[in-house]
Amino acid sequence: MIEIMPWDTRAWHERLERLSSHHADAWAPAIDVYETASTFVVTAEVPGVGRDDIELAFEESRLTLRGRRADRHNATSGVHFHQIERSHGSFARTFEFPSRIDVDRVTADLKDGVLTITLPKAAPAAPRRIDVT
Repeated sequence: MIEIMPWDTRAWHERLERLSSHHADAWAPAIDVYETASTFVVTAEVPGVGRDDIELAFEESRLTLRGRRADRHNATSGVHFHQIERSHGSFARTFEFPSRIDVDRVTADLKDGVLTITLPKAAPAAPRRIDVT
């Protein structure tokens, strides 16, 4: 059973909107973000995007996901498309997390067109005694 941790979802959505990159000529994959007791998980629908076309970067408390889906419409010679609904081109999304992340343990898995990024929460810093000299 996955335990969902309570937190301010309104603030989370505001951060997502502010940090997400959306351009009129770009596409953005459908993304779910959820939290368990020990991790945050980001899943992104990226059919047609290969491992080599995905870039993940983590800085401070922000994860940036970038990728590119090739324009197959121009690459296919002798084909006349009657309808095109699948977007192509570059995308970039950035997410900020309210807890510290153990960056060394972050994993990413691409399977069946779904990218799953697991971000383990970092252990809280141990209290430290400071001597006064």
